[in-house]
Amino acid sequence: MGRGQKIRRSFFAYCQHRHIIAIMTQKAALRIIDANFNRAREALRVVEEYCRFALNSAHLSARTKQIRHDLTHALTAFDLKVLVTCRDTAGDVGTASLIADPLERSDLEDCLRAGCKRLTEALRTLSEIIQIDDPRLAKVIEALRYQSYTLEKDIILLGIPAQRFQSVRLYVLLGGDDRDGVLTLAEQCARGGADCLQLRAKELCDRDWLNLAKEFVEICRYHDVLSIINDRTDIAVASGADGVHLGLEDLPIEDARRLQLQPLIFGLTTHNHAELSVALKKIPSYVALGPAFPTSTKPHLHPAGLAYVAEGLAGLPKEGVGHVVIGGINAENVRQVCALGATAIAVGAHITTSRHPKEACMRLKASVVSAASS
Repeated sequence: MGRGQKIRRSFFAYCQHRHIIAIMTQKAALRIIDANFNRAREALRVVEEYCRFALNSAHLSARTKQIRHDLTHALTAFDLKVLVTCRDTAGDVGTASLIADPLERSDLEDCLRAGCKRLTEALRTLSEIIQIDDPRLAKVIEALRYQSYTLEKDIILLGIPAQRFQSVRLYVLLGGDDRDGVLTLAEQCARGGADCLQLRAKELCDRDWLNLAKEFVEICRYHDVLSIINDRTDIAVASGADGVHLGLEDLPIEDARRLQLQPLIFGLTTHNHAELSVALKKIPSYVALGPAFPTSTKPHLHPAGLAYVAEGLAGLPKEGVGHVVIGGINAENVRQVCALGATAIAVGAHITTSRHPKEACMRLKASVVSAASS
């Protein structure tokens, strides 16, 4: 064999080898894309189901669904048949590399966290691999990854606080400048079955209010009761309270959210349908509907009435926003409120002026629980 023939054969073998390597590399890339496309869609399903069934949030579940649809549309750039053809589950060495209890989850929130992390990891891998041949498509995937980060944040800050409030049945409003009296009432209400306590202390200077709030929060935490601070987001954050209730003239909720150091429950006051519509656009954890009846706490307010309460309650389930009916509620009229579909009531004077606040809480709580389960 001549020298020229040997060179040609060597060159042919080299080209054939390069061609085989290129095919193997392309197949590996397609396997990575297939695996992470599947992983991302599976993760999105977990997140979507959590938003839909655990949070009952149409807003958050719709956003998750949109990301899933956008991802599927983006990956139409790849022939599904080719991706499936390159799949080799049986020969995948990764399936044998198992860690201890890889699917162990303690609760639904744990499932959510795992799903969110799996989603962004898969999207990052997709964008890295796709960048090799299609930088434009890689940017689309990157945009979806950033959307997913924002979605995770909003689920944590908007959805989970609302979920915490779902179990509230009796919400008691406490106020005044008598520190010992307020704390004693908080203790008795907690022992009487109150699920949530709100502290109002406008008569106190900021330092005294904060000190009272810290003790108030400790009592609530000890009894596993939600602690809400009225009006003052700064006091709520500094005292470690579970949330803050904002009136129509208080700090706007979008600005209040910037102050939180952990996810806070945010409640908004509403007196009519127009105010409710505005409040729902801000996605609070819950809204207060009322006053249902004349109230001694705010005698200047004209009662919104039971018609407004019924209207508000009818539209809230699809929003994933909780509620508390407020204003003049007592043992005599609580069943009227519950008959409209209310599962949470806020009570002030009826309990705080009672000679036996613990027993008053127990009776009201029993009425609400009974109505909610019937």
